[in-house]
Amino acid sequence: MMWPSIALLTFVTLQRLGELVLARRNTAALLVRGGREVAPEHYPVMVALHAAWIIGLWLLAPGRQVQPFWFLLFIGLQGLRLWVLATLKDCWTTRIIVLPGAPLVKSGPYRLLRHPNYAIVIGEIAALPFAFGLPAYAIVFSLFNAAILHVRVKAENAALESAMILK
Repeated sequence: MMWPSIALLTFVTLQRLGELVLARRNTAALLVRGGREVAPEHYPVMVALHAAWIIGLWLLAPGRQVQPFWFLLFIGLQGLRLWVLATLKDCWTTRIIVLPGAPLVKSGPYRLLRHPNYAIVIGEIAALPFAFGLPAYAIVFSLFNAAILHVRVKAENAALESAMILK
């Protein structure tokens, strides 16, 4: 039976494409309001990593049985992703945009973690391949994701600190 894996991959692909549209809209609006992008040089690498992750899953996962535990974990992470989006509203973007004078968000999941969106992405990058029974794939992409997140979180924290948003 291929339809469960195809349905899950379709959902993730459409979700990510929709998020790119939302991020582009929010980024443009933040820039108009005086925001500035920080550390854009890592962004194409991050986009390429996520695109490769999805493309690779499309090549390897169709027809594979979906493992219920990992599927449910992935679905739970989607609920957390929606919580992040709802908390940040029009400030959510895939780029690092600093809006001078804007307070640091400390509500929703940001009460619990400084970077909840990244924690969710870490879980997704691993959980979805595990849901398809692809542990080596999960590990390899988790390592690549850790490397790009190391660069990104360092850049984002420095940007927030320089804007005197973090204390």
